[in-house]
Amino acid sequence: MGENSERKAWMGLLARAPADDLDRLWRATGLVPEHERLRAPEVGAVMVRGRAGAEGAAFNLGEMVVTRCAVRLGDGRVGHGHVQGRGKAHAEQAALIDALMQGGEAVRVREGVLDPLVRAEAARRAERAGKAAATKVDFFTLVRGED
Repeated sequence: MGENSERKAWMGLLARAPADDLDRLWRATGLVPEHERLRAPEVGAVMVRGRAGAEGAAFNLGEMVVTRCAVRLGDGRVGHGHVQGRGKAHAEQAALIDALMQGGEAVRVREGVLDPLVRAEAARRAERAGKAAATKVDFFTLVRGED
């Protein structure tokens, strides 16, 4: 996996993570890096676009509330956080984690924050898939042999 796709993966994970889970895991790491806010957490809206059948013409589906933040660590590394909703702390924690993942703390952050979030997300997906599978109906046709 390339550096950009790896970063895309952890940023997506941080954006999808429940804010309470991220906060608990972040605090447990004990990391409090010296940083400055390049862009304080701010709430805004983005236009969500869709495609009919995943291949038709693009259309505007509607607006979604998002919060973004950008930080610079004391050593110059820059991190960005974008999350759905109005979670200012969530966006700032995501930005700090993004910055830390670009340096020597990456292993500690991955083990303490990202790996548990990956496991939790997989468990949520499995539970959702299990609920969907429970409603599955198998249709079959009996052939009567008159042909």
